[in-house]
Amino acid sequence: MSSSEDDTPLVKMNGRSSGGQSNVKTNGAKETNGHVDPGVSVRFGPVQPDGDADMKDTDGVASASKRKARTSVGQAKSYAEPESSEEDEPLSKRRRTSVKHEDPETDEDVPLALNGKKLPKASETAIGDESDSDVPIERKLAAEKKKIQVKGEKEEAPNRKTTKPATTTKKQTNGVKKEPASTKQTLKQVKAEPKSGKSTPAKKNGKATPVKKEESEEAEEEEEEYKWWEDPTKGDGTIKWRTLEHNGVVFPPPYEPLPKSVKMKYNGVPVDLHPDAEEVAGFFGGMLNSTQHVENPTFQKNFFTDFKAILKKTGGAKDQKGNKIDIKEFSKCDFQPIFQYYDTQRQEKKALPPAEKKRLKAERDEQEAPYMFCMWDGRKQKVGNFRVEPPSLFRGRGEHPKTGHVKSRVQPEQITVNIGKEARVPPPPEGHKWKEVKHDQEGTWLAMWQENINGNYKYVMLAANSDVKGQSDYKKFEKARELKKHIARIRKDYQKNLKNELMVERQKATAVYLIDQFALRAGNEKGEDEAETVGCCSLKYENVTLKPPNKVVFDFLGKDSIRFYDEVEVDTQVFKNLKIFKKAPKKDGDEIFDRLTTSALNKHLSQYMQGLTAKVFRTYNASHTMAELLKDMHATGTNAEKVKAYNDANRKVAILCNHKRTVAASHANQMEKMSERIKGQRYQMWRLKQMMLDLEPSLKKKKGAAFFELDEDIDKEWIKEHQAFLVEEQRQKIKKKFEKDNEKLAAEGEKEMKASELESRLEVAKDLEKKYNKENKSGKVEAEGRGPTVEKMETAITKIQNRVENMELQAQDKEDNKEVALGTSKINYIDPRLTVVFSKKFNVPMEKFFSKSLREKFEWAIKSVDENWEF
Repeated sequence: MSSSEDDTPLVKMNGRSSGGQSNVKTNGAKETNGHVDPGVSVRFGPVQPDGDADMKDTDGVASASKRKARTSVGQAKSYAEPESSEEDEPLSKRRRTSVKHEDPETDEDVPLALNGKKLPKASETAIGDESDSDVPIERKLAAEKKKIQVKGEKEEAPNRKTTKPATTTKKQTNGVKKEPASTKQTLKQVKAEPKSGKSTPAKKNGKATPVKKEESEEAEEEEEEYKWWEDPTKGDGTIKWRTLEHNGVVFPPPYEPLPKSVKMKYNGVPVDLHPDAEEVAGFFGGMLNSTQHVENPTFQKNFFTDFKAILKKTGGAKDQKGNKIDIKEFSKCDFQPIFQYYDTQRQEKKALPPAEKKRLKAERDEQEAPYMFCMWDGRKQKVGNFRVEPPSLFRGRGEHPKTGHVKSRVQPEQITVNIGKEARVPPPPEGHKWKEVKHDQEGTWLAMWQENINGNYKYVMLAANSDVKGQSDYKKFEKARELKKHIARIRKDYQKNLKNELMVERQKATAVYLIDQFALRAGNEKGEDEAETVGCCSLKYENVTLKPPNKVVFDFLGKDSIRFYDEVEVDTQVFKNLKIFKKAPKKDGDEIFDRLTTSALNKHLSQYMQGLTAKVFRTYNASHTMAELLKDMHATGTNAEKVKAYNDANRKVAILCNHKRTVAASHANQMEKMSERIKGQRYQMWRLKQMMLDLEPSLKKKKGAAFFELDEDIDKEWIKEHQAFLVEEQRQKIKKKFEKDNEKLAAEGEKEMKASELESRLEVAKDLEKKYNKENKSGKVEAEGRGPTVEKMETAITKIQNRVENMELQAQDKEDNKEVALGTSKINYIDPRLTVVFSKKFNVPMEKFFSKSLREKFEWAIKSVDENWEF
């Protein structure tokens, strides 16, 4: 066998026609438009013990020669505006990734892999409890998604006739570059060229000055009415700004040492620590109530490793007499005194009078005012995250291997400032200097630094509701809409290339199939010091289990270390290809797609449409799925019922995109509180019914005794507890009202009310308590209110019944969403104009879907479409 199978047509390797059993279809699957139904999905189910499919007989294809492991190639840092990540998140949250080789073809003989740690067992990364529904929503969604896809392809057919593929310099065959089998492939190592840029020294120190206000109110109003999405002059040029002025960043306050009476204990002995070590001990001690972190063994191990390192650096710990104490065991560390101190501070802050809280906030806002806005091309724009992150313990998401490590304090010497050449450079804190001052007009960041945990670059960007951010979102969703015109051709081509003669082309086609059908992220190669998360192109041998005839189990840690588990049915040819890609001598740690990189895949996709990358498929599939679900939706009833209908559709999209989250530690408590509130409303309905009997005893025969009985889950003991809760709630309301009235009097310069007035007002709560005690003794509820009648009671019961139904809908919605992150899909993947369409079509206030900040972020969407707009 030759040293490479990249350049050997599969037709020659097995002596058959390309693809072998290419005409065999998935059992029970229907073929439409040349695309076989991928079938059902059983996502996040239990991991089956069955091994991979027997790989001895792979349609006669010879074993893939083993090849050497691929190594990462370093990339020079560019200050140009970074490419958006898989979810187009703020740059501060994007993961740094090392760069794979640009050209994946090679003639080496060893599978490319062995570049990371093994994944933890499934049981260690399971998220939440398994669903107890008879039919998982993922299974229902698979068939529904297929119907939507076929329907969409039919609707898009007219567009395809007039749409031309993106221009390229070479001829294309079905949009895919086909290479001659005789040509040997070479692996090119491409390094990104660093941008040349001159550093400008910081100017003399001076006070931060607020950005100039608009000269007139008319100018402000004109700015508010500026609709950039309707401005034809706004293009896709690389220059993002001409002039840029801002006042830099806000640093967190310096550490304040603990009082001398507050000490961490080791083996029961209070110890003295250097302020730097004490600060790190305080990070852990201050969050003892966050049990999901502090009880996590990985969190504890990483924290203690860093804590011991800082102890060694700062001279260690000493007892009260000055004797050194060697801190070796985490189990002997007692952080309770620190926790109690910080918890007391939190409670005192919480208990501050509203007026004092308001005053403190006003002071803070005044101090930060100069940093809240910048001048971008002469327009006042709000800055987003202008505060430098304070030092703390890294939490991470999912099963992050670095959780618990110390996030170091960021110094000015680490920060690069981006500003206009003619603008005043904001002065760094006294005694410090900036790392560098740039004038990068291609970047949309104002300042940046590198954090110490993952080596990620953190950026200060404009706020979500700024023109620049809005334009970025608009372009992203417009690009997804553009894919609508090309998707049928792309699907036709990858179906054809699943049986291509060249291995690299088969891998490309299979990867695009998986990204399109199952919303996998493209994936990037990780460095040794990064969390071992993978995507489609970086799937390892152990991440994919094959179950004949056509089932595939994906099990890996995806973005943010969230476990992706999905058991799916795939096209027969895709199953065959994965079997070939896993052929011996490949083993655990080896890559499935060893001839493919994310950059090569995106380069291939860009031949269909300018700017098309793998991540656009996720945005397109999410928005297109939501659009089709909304077309067939007939939301009726109350606003709560309509919102639930929207959330049900959103949930399907979130599951499609694998937007899972761990069940919040407070979820059970929140559900219990909601249940108690619902129970309390049902108790009030019972009281109203008893009042009806008090007014008209004959109603018991007319309506039947059952109508007036207590619900089975409400007993006398619960009633007494609930009554005590209602009395205390009344007391708290009266006290808060009294404090507010006094604040108002003080603000107006009038004399405040005396404590005797509060005692007088609290008599209402005492009367309520007496009334409940009387009801409990007599077993009767007397009619109350002005001019009570049976009709009034019935009206009140109907209102409460409606309230209960709405609360039950909300509770069910919350329970359904406990493991699904609806916000990610709604904000980052579903075109916000679709939410606007739903809001206007079914007459539901926009406030039900978008918070105030999101309404500002998506102002362009809210103002640019009506209920007839289509994705």
